[in-house]
Amino acid sequence: MVSATPIVYVVDDDPQLCESLSLMLRSVGIEPRTFHSAEAFLDGCRDVPGVPRCLVLDVRMPGLSGLGLQQTLAAQGRNMPIIMVSGCADIPMAVQAMSQGAVDFLEKPFSRGALLSRVQDAIDRDARNQRQSTRRSEVADRIDTLSSRQREVLNLLVAGKHSKQIASELSIGEKTVAKHRAGVLQKMRVDSVVELVRLMVEAGA
Repeated sequence: MVSATPIVYVVDDDPQLCESLSLMLRSVGIEPRTFHSAEAFLDGCRDVPGVPRCLVLDVRMPGLSGLGLQQTLAAQGRNMPIIMVSGCADIPMAVQAMSQGAVDFLEKPFSRGALLSRVQDAIDRDARNQRQSTRRSEVADRIDTLSSRQREVLNLLVAGKHSKQIASELSIGEKTVAKHRAGVLQKMRVDSVVELVRLMVEAGA
């Protein structure tokens, strides 16, 4: 379960803003980590497993822009909620940021309440994503223990097929289906087909 102190990465070329946001975030129990350029963030940011986090990112900066950093992170498969901020935002810029996955876009100057509300929403989203990712990994590991026939039975059970239908589709006897069904439930660590379906849905499998 994700329970560590949340981290908010702040990437902005304005040192005063970085300091102000750091004080604000610490006041509500969030750990801030500030960077004054996108390049510094890429060089110095290391993912901390199991910690919910988000990125507050300035759109316009010398060197690599905020949008450029957003694209770089996506290409690297480093997914975290991004809140874009800008003092000179326009609609096309906001649309581009949101279409590339940013969860919000704030124009400077923004209020303390507005930022903290969006940061909390982003952290909550990341915590949910991490929990689901962990669940998916656990379920995938369990599926890997199944034989090829058990996987076939699993897929048909989740599809809502009864033993007789499964036996017909796989050209095997119902007693054999029952044996494979029991093996599937045991290896997937559930007590019923209903629990099996719920597990697969929760894991997005």
